[in-house]
Amino acid sequence: MESSLALGRLELTPSPAARPVGPQAPAHLNGCVPLSHQVAGHKYGVDKVGILQHPDGTVLKQLQPPPRGPREMQFYSMVYAENCSDPCLLELQNHLPKYYGTWSSPDSPNDLYLKLEDVTRRFVKPCIMDVKLGQRSYDPFASQEKREQQIRKYPLMEEIGFLVLGMRVYNVCSDSFESYDQHYGRGLVKGTIKDGLSKFFHNGVGLRKDAVSASMQRVQHILRWFESQRQLVFYASSLLFVYEGLPSSSSSSASSSPSSLLMAEYNNNNIRVAAPWDYSLATMYANHRKGGHHHHCAQEHLHGNDGASDEEEDGEGDGEVEVRMIDFAHVFQSESLDHGYIYGLRHLLTVLEQILHDAS
Repeated sequence: MESSLALGRLELTPSPAARPVGPQAPAHLNGCVPLSHQVAGHKYGVDKVGILQHPDGTVLKQLQPPPRGPREMQFYSMVYAENCSDPCLLELQNHLPKYYGTWSSPDSPNDLYLKLEDVTRRFVKPCIMDVKLGQRSYDPFASQEKREQQIRKYPLMEEIGFLVLGMRVYNVCSDSFESYDQHYGRGLVKGTIKDGLSKFFHNGVGLRKDAVSASMQRVQHILRWFESQRQLVFYASSLLFVYEGLPSSSSSSASSSPSSLLMAEYNNNNIRVAAPWDYSLATMYANHRKGGHHHHCAQEHLHGNDGASDEEEDGEGDGEVEVRMIDFAHVFQSESLDHGYIYGLRHLLTVLEQILHDAS
């Protein structure tokens, strides 16, 4: 089995035993269930691949068909390699979900999943938004048909630089979530993108300025990383935004979760150590098999600022906000800045700044 990495393009031929997970897989594997709070992307039981929740609280992302699935696995494996000493990649770890290797059910050892941190787990009422970043949703090796398809989906991607793929927002008055899918995001144009994005930060009473400010800080950290690196370029990758929908006084005590159970589970779930970037698909599967082992609508706290410290109001106290990079099926090695992703991050920050300014 040969694999090549030409300009970062991964070309792999799957072995007969190495098959991606398909719709024939059982609905529930070893207590795993479809991820209930997924707002975008492939959904388990609906698409050919999807996302599951493991009983230990981690997320299982089904490996996509080659070359996308193996490429994403190799990306995580490279960034989280035990012997990684590259400062650029070590810094990148701060902006990704933690990676715990691959997982498979004992009944289907060839059906691989990426085992990842669920960054929403510590939240009581997680408000979640998936935003695709960059000026192009297709990589340099996409066919002309694929390019035209992606452009038709959202012709403004090059101009705006990001696309809201989905979001769910907690309404404190109704104690319920309001959901918006990809069609909502594709309907946002230059003149409506600010108001469309601000819906994510509105809790039914007012704008969560604290969440906007903290999200901006997280995005700025990611932007600084991109401006400092010339190793990788990202296409069709997203940012996952999460903030606590409950007022801070209600969520602080309930949002903590034990980690000791997770560590025990990680060591007993067929977890494999990260593989090098250029592993062949057959080798990755072979190594995996070897390792196979109710709230009323009161005015106080609803805007997220009352009772908060000055540090929290300034966006420094961002403990109840997460912004993580996700989806890496189209990541390639590079020798230049990722101008498309940087453009998207800068415009996203500009829109968030406008939202905050208008609220002031």
